[in-house]
This record gives sequence, C-alpha cells and structure tokens, in this order.
Amino acid sequence: MRLILLGAPGSGKGTMAADLAREYQIPHISTGDIFRQNIKANTPLGQEANQYIQNGALVPDSLTIAMVADRLEQADCQRGFLLDGFPRTVAQAEALAELLEKRQLRLNAVIELELSDESILSRLSGRRVCATCGRTYNIDSCRPKQDGICDICGGTLYQRDDDKPETIRQRLANYYRQTLPLSDYYEQKNILVRINNEGEVGSSLPAVLSALKERS
Repeated sequence: MRLILLGAPGSGKGTMAADLAREYQIPHISTGDIFRQNIKANTPLGQEANQYIQNGALVPDSLTIAMVADRLEQADCQRGFLLDGFPRTVAQAEALAELLEKRQLRLNAVIELELSDESILSRLSGRRVCATCGRTYNIDSCRPKQDGICDICGGTLYQRDDDKPETIRQRLANYYRQTLPLSDYYEQKNILVRINNEGEVGSSLPAVLSALKERS
C-alpha cells in the first residue's frame, strides 16, 4: 500500500499514521525524519541539506525530492509506504508522480483528514508537554493527575509557543495556502479520500480502512 497523508496541524495525523503503518506493515516516512537521518549519518545529501538549515533557508525541492527518492529505494519500502509531510506543493507532487512512474508504481490513495478550525484550536491550545520527559497531555481530554505536573516523572508541564491560539491560526493559514492546491491536484486524479476526523482520536480508522480496501 502506497499512501500520502494530508492534514492540518492538530488533525490527528500522528495517530492515523501510526495506525496505518501498523495495519499495512509499511514505514511511516516524514520529511523531517529523512532530513534528521541524513544529517546524523553525514550523507552527502545530509551535508547539503544541513547547509541550508543552518543558514535558516528552506531546503530546495530538488534536494528534498532526492532524499525522498533515496528513502523509497530502501528495503522496508518494498511493501509500500506512508508519506507524511511530503509532498507539500503541487510541484513536489508532480516530481513524486514522475519518480513513481519511473519505477512503474502508483499511489493507492491520498488521505486527507478534515477537522474544523475550532476543533483544531481546542486540541492544540489544550496540549501540555512535560519539560523533562516530553510526555504530552491535554487539559480537556488527557489531563495529568495533578495540574501542571507530569504523571511519569514529576516534571513541569508547559504550553509550547506554537500551541498558543494566535500561532495556531497562523499555522493553519500557512497549511491551507499550501495544501488546498495539493488537495485539488489529487482530487482531479481521483485518488483523494477525505475523512471526517472530528470524533475521538483514532475513531475514524475503520472509515479509512474501508475506503482503502476499495483501492487496494
């Protein structure tokens, strides 16, 4: 199964990605992970990407695509893959299509998780993170036993700057500006599957699996 997962910050992509990777026994691949792995391994691609990152510049599409192509050649991708965070633009989507066509492969589906801005604001603005161990809580749905204190290590819980309402709204604006053309691109190719993810985290997995069964 070869999949792409789209979704705004706070839409539940992390949970869905883990569930689908486990269900189909395929790797969950994010561009962030690819960058970190190449930089840590000091590969030629990693060295080049690190120069841009250290200078605060965006990594060019050509380099990102080269890293993705290299990752998809690895043995664990023979059964398929789940791409998360790539492509981000129509230009990247076209490059991916060309890459797969050369390998005589095709995408089974592009899954777009839909959630209202109000729900996203509630999920993200309620998130709290332990400063010591990194465990995540939510003041509405996953409260710690003692307010402000981590259940696991006793560390102090804090709200990340990018989880504050004004920052979330900006993140959403950026996501929609980038993703709406991408969503339209895949809809025109008849492989876009839109999933309402308003319920509890993880509750929409059966709907996704049912939709994918028809496309496998």
